[in-house]
Amino acid sequence: MSNHQPPTQSDPEDAAIPHWYDADSDRLEVVEGDGATVYDADGTAYLDFQSQLYCCNAGHSNEAILDAMDEQARRIPYVSSAKHNDTRSKLATRLAEVAPGTLSDVYFAVSGSEANETAVAMARKVQDGHKVLTRWQSYHGGTYGAGSLTGDPSTRTSLEAHAATTGAGKFLPPLPECFGGAEGEELAERAADHVEFVLRNEGADSVAAIVMEPVAGTSGAYTAPEGYFERLRAICDEYDVLLVADEVITGFGRCGEWFGIETEGVEPDVITFAKGVTSAYVPLAGVVVDEAIGAEIREGSYDLGQTFAGHPVACAAGLAAIDEYADGLIEHGAAVGDYLEERLRNVAADHDAVAEVRGRGLLWSLVFADPETGEPFHHPWAPDEPAEREEDGPDSDDGDNPVAEFREAAQDRGVILGSGRPDVQAIVSPPLCVTEAEVDRAVDAIDEAIAAVFD
Repeated sequence: MSNHQPPTQSDPEDAAIPHWYDADSDRLEVVEGDGATVYDADGTAYLDFQSQLYCCNAGHSNEAILDAMDEQARRIPYVSSAKHNDTRSKLATRLAEVAPGTLSDVYFAVSGSEANETAVAMARKVQDGHKVLTRWQSYHGGTYGAGSLTGDPSTRTSLEAHAATTGAGKFLPPLPECFGGAEGEELAERAADHVEFVLRNEGADSVAAIVMEPVAGTSGAYTAPEGYFERLRAICDEYDVLLVADEVITGFGRCGEWFGIETEGVEPDVITFAKGVTSAYVPLAGVVVDEAIGAEIREGSYDLGQTFAGHPVACAAGLAAIDEYADGLIEHGAAVGDYLEERLRNVAADHDAVAEVRGRGLLWSLVFADPETGEPFHHPWAPDEPAEREEDGPDSDDGDNPVAEFREAAQDRGVILGSGRPDVQAIVSPPLCVTEAEVDRAVDAIDEAIAAVFD
């Protein structure tokens, strides 16, 4: 038996190991929030233009959501996920109402990672195929199953350090740099042709589904060129492959509609959701499938489940959040999103280091590059020196990264931003309740931070 004694904790946070842990980083301690603003332990205010993790869509401390959670907890706080519950059933009905097209059957989970794993398990069951195709430069979760879907090498390297993940193939995202600088219709055609090529070479009969975010999330808020998703839908239909829209980030108004795929005018076979469904007030996730898939799942037994899936308090929060979104919050977020885009593009025009502004609604990325070379100042997935690569491996993030320095400078000026995958960008994604005045304050701080680091 070990005689090791744990150290005395001088601060409650010392006992908690943060996720995405970095021993060299300083962590902001957030203790309060209201609307688009959060406060640290000293009472310093920050505009939360990361929505913490792109999930507090209704903002912090929304009274309607809090009241609904309290009421449910006092009535019955927990009901087994193997049983029916009135609040759970009401939320499933509401989700089917707001989901696009014929999506009508809901299966609850706890996190976005688990929702994506559930979607894949269902696709494999109904399609009798074992492979799933996803993009390089994507993020679908950090558990083993979801990690196999993720294109981000940082996540996969961490997961596969001691055990390999299997069952997922990758294809290139529809970005100009992946297809010789092609743009517009040419990019849409070449990128879709590439997906078809990968599908054929994997063996179409072995592929159950293609999983993609309608607008990239932490992998860079990039959108697809016009026509890409229509072609992708046609390819899936031709080869009898399910199209799964990962709406963990893009759902519930983040991109200006209930779900991001609606901004593309395409109906998927499956939607996965999490984060914004409760405005992140309590964990909840799940999948919405079309009637045919739902019927096939219901025909036999489905001996999988999670203790906290469809937790009644979470479902009460989801019902209240959906009411808030329907009561003008999505429309408000879309309008302010247009204003945010305008302000970000104006700032980018004043700084050569900002190579690109991309996104949709209230999900944007500022991509930075050396204006002389067009290359990232520092790319964590591709260290600059060969010796670095050999010594530290492909996931090394050693070296100075001015983009990280920029985000710190923005935080020093009272604005929290997100980091992208790869970390050559900053993600700008405030709650839907954000005001134009708050956008002005945040973008002014961003402007100053860019100047301080890059000019």
